[in-house]
Amino acid sequence: MLTAKTLLKASLGLGSFLRAPMVEAQPRASFAPPPVMVPIRSIGPRERGRIAQHLLALSPHDRYLRFGYAAADEQVQRYVDGLDFDRDELFGIYNRRLDLIAMAHLAFAPDDQHSDCAEFGVSVSAHARGRGYGARLFERAVVVARNEGVGMLFIHALSENAAMLKIARNAGATVVRSGSESEAHLQLPSATFDSHMSEIALEHYAAVDYQLKTRAKQFWAFLASLQEVRSGMRDARSKSAP
Repeated sequence: MLTAKTLLKASLGLGSFLRAPMVEAQPRASFAPPPVMVPIRSIGPRERGRIAQHLLALSPHDRYLRFGYAAADEQVQRYVDGLDFDRDELFGIYNRRLDLIAMAHLAFAPDDQHSDCAEFGVSVSAHARGRGYGARLFERAVVVARNEGVGMLFIHALSENAAMLKIARNAGATVVRSGSESEAHLQLPSATFDSHMSEIALEHYAAVDYQLKTRAKQFWAFLASLQEVRSGMRDARSKSAP
């Protein structure tokens, strides 16, 4: 009888779950660098403020591409307030200052509807584009969706949203265009032991990365306050000197 320890050892031997999960294996040229692991952290309800800050910082055109219409500040805030963290999954990428620079929303269908379907949406801050964050977030969403029993992943996007449609096509999704809007759907394989281990390992990796960034930010804030105290003491001594 195979034990959990034996299965884990076998999976570690393969080492596949420690690599960035790829939706579909693509042939690579000999000079192509391997994919870089990006720490992607699950987002909870305590992060509503950061989600709102990230989305409100998008330009009017970026909001148009993300939501399919020119969303005003009030509409963006309404979207953030209405996020269902119990049903859906949200993921984020943070920089060293703990700013949310990219996020994805994996929305599951209500329980009484198509429970084996989910929809993916993503946004990336303007200064953080060109680094493949959107594709990495999509790959992470695919792993989670598979493990939740989703068989079909949908992407609704404007036809002019070339970046989003490129991510879908590269993953092997079928894209159907209907005027100004396009819909992509990707059929997902069933969950496996390896896909579950991928999700666990990647979440742990992101959690450790976030903790390190938090401690680094606290350390630099402490140094800054210390410098202010020292500067104040020097000013006081110079003023009291005869």
